[in-house]
Amino acid sequence: MTATAPSRPARPRAPRLPEPRGTLSATVLRLLRSPPGTAPPRGVRPDGDDPFGEDLQLALHLCYELHYRGFPEADDGWEWDPGLLRLRAAAERRFLDGLRAATAGGADVGAALDALLVEPVHGTGISHYLRDEGGWEQMREYLVHRSLYHLKEADPHAWAVPRLQGRAKAALVAVEFDEFGGGRADRMHSRLFRDLLAGAGLDPGYLHYLDAVPAPPIAVVNMMSLFGLHRALRGALVGHFAAAEITTGPSARRMAQGLRRLGAPEACVRFYTEHIEADAVHEQLMRHEVIADLLRREPALAPDVVLGIQATELVEDRLAGHLRACWDRGAPSLRHPLPPPGRP
Repeated sequence: MTATAPSRPARPRAPRLPEPRGTLSATVLRLLRSPPGTAPPRGVRPDGDDPFGEDLQLALHLCYELHYRGFPEADDGWEWDPGLLRLRAAAERRFLDGLRAATAGGADVGAALDALLVEPVHGTGISHYLRDEGGWEQMREYLVHRSLYHLKEADPHAWAVPRLQGRAKAALVAVEFDEFGGGRADRMHSRLFRDLLAGAGLDPGYLHYLDAVPAPPIAVVNMMSLFGLHRALRGALVGHFAAAEITTGPSARRMAQGLRRLGAPEACVRFYTEHIEADAVHEQLMRHEVIADLLRREPALAPDVVLGIQATELVEDRLAGHLRACWDRGAPSLRHPLPPPGRP
């Protein structure tokens, strides 16, 4: 069977609430199915939870999604419900503490950015693996993992706009303008990823695969939302965005090469080729305009910028480690395996 991209993608479906993965996420799900104002049960606290574990990450994702598109089963009044916000804040503290504990810290932004530009001659990352030897089944799994973010691509970073000034604001808006298609809906990166999923024979629905993905890709998106929703973490959000733009171009080139090696439809390749040149420009804007101007105005934010850079590496490394651990033993990397794929 040959996978082909449709000329016009199906109308996006509203995301449905997923299955719980523990006490905390089950509590959040029960609340979201109840009227706003329903009090969370006493004694449900994330204090002892794994900050990167399935239960806490899903609970956070459910809370954060209320600030994006929400869920049909959840009343919009839950977005700013005080009881749910208190529960979310406790989970956020656990996650942020975990990010800080697992990163080196520091205030040398230049050194942290320079480290991202150094790649080993013989790379062992996921994009290297998929370029050189990964199969179509593994490629499709990888696209599913990435769908949580790429179907809302650049949305979390938009929260930085009102928190920046001058050159930093103008440059970040320029980057976001490209991410959102330069004013053309058919060029929005989230739309290109929908086309990619359809071309790979996957469902392009927003959050369609939330039940299928494990905690590592959820943590990648949660980190962005955590940094974006808190003005106090604006430096971390900028650092994360810069790290993403610096590393995306080279990995996008490898992904395009891997998709072509596997004979994927051009709709799959286009998403990555779009990023190769664009992100090279974005890298310069983020580093020399956004970060430089932000730190000129607020030099005390340097440690937070470093946190954003290092936390991005951390959650991406955790996702890569999960994928390779599964694939190296011949196991699927998703919680619910995909149906047998058609060949590209």
